[in-house]
Amino acid sequence: MKNLENKLVRLVKRPKGFPNEDTWKLDSESINDLSVGEIIIENLYISIDPAMRGWMNEVRSYIKPIEIGEVMRAGSVGKVIHSKNKLYKKGAFVSGWGGVQKYCRTDGKGFVEINSKKNDLPIFLGTLGMTGLTAYFGILEVARVKKRETVLVSAAAGSVGSIAGQIAKIKGCKVIGIAGGKDKCNYVVNELGFDACIDYKNESVLRSIKRECPDGVDVYFDNVGGDILDSALIFINRNARIVICGAISQYNNSVVVGPKNYLSILVNRAKMMGMVVFDYADRYSSAIEEMNGWIKKGNLKSKEDIYVGLDNFYNVFQKLFNGNKLGKLIIKV
Repeated sequence: MKNLENKLVRLVKRPKGFPNEDTWKLDSESINDLSVGEIIIENLYISIDPAMRGWMNEVRSYIKPIEIGEVMRAGSVGKVIHSKNKLYKKGAFVSGWGGVQKYCRTDGKGFVEINSKKNDLPIFLGTLGMTGLTAYFGILEVARVKKRETVLVSAAAGSVGSIAGQIAKIKGCKVIGIAGGKDKCNYVVNELGFDACIDYKNESVLRSIKRECPDGVDVYFDNVGGDILDSALIFINRNARIVICGAISQYNNSVVVGPKNYLSILVNRAKMMGMVVFDYADRYSSAIEEMNGWIKKGNLKSKEDIYVGLDNFYNVFQKLFNGNKLGKLIIKV
């Protein structure tokens, strides 16, 4: 093979608070001949996720931090263009941790082959990818929702919340979303089929939860933390389950603000549990099969918010936190 010129985004410093554009550097490097067992993947789509902010911190977590100088970690889908690995044929589409770069040189560990047409690939970063799987296991395994329960979901128009709420509806629950702005709330109700959606930017979250959940909340699926988590805790029922999936309101804070109303967990004998999708890796394939069935039946809808170009990385990353997005954020390389 001839040398390839790779374009990549490197982490060059650890941010304090919200990252500046100079937290990363758009760089290039040559990729030379492969060793036995290696493949080169041409990344076609790259996932942009809130978890990226935490991966940059040099702290103990569920995954090691990105080292200074490394390619920015990200999920990806792409095409194998060169292979010296008998498990991956040239031309195969694969999903894994390809990073924010045009080409990924790897031994193939952590990648899985996708049986899909090229035009359908973005869904494997959204509904049939890590975000959809997070929602699936969070709702079905951690929350263990039951028919006719009331489920409250924050960041309901986002990549995880939108899927979590739809799965709860499939399982026969009453589902209330929380989102920012009229357009997002309309999308959550009119397109995704939630029973109602609270606009936290333009109405009192406390009064609105009381209005929409008159019989209390059985499951709260939390993606934001902060004041909204505190408000939800006021209304939980006995034996409620609170799924801590994310806390995007806190990711850029030097001091994380914890819940003040946590005694409601004691009074109501409730459970609050954090979840990380990697814990369910051995069951990904069966979950994807079930979700794909729901998609084909029209019961589960997917929306990808796609932007073009690695040089657009910082602008797209900002959309995770400024709310200027709908559905799953993706960069098309």
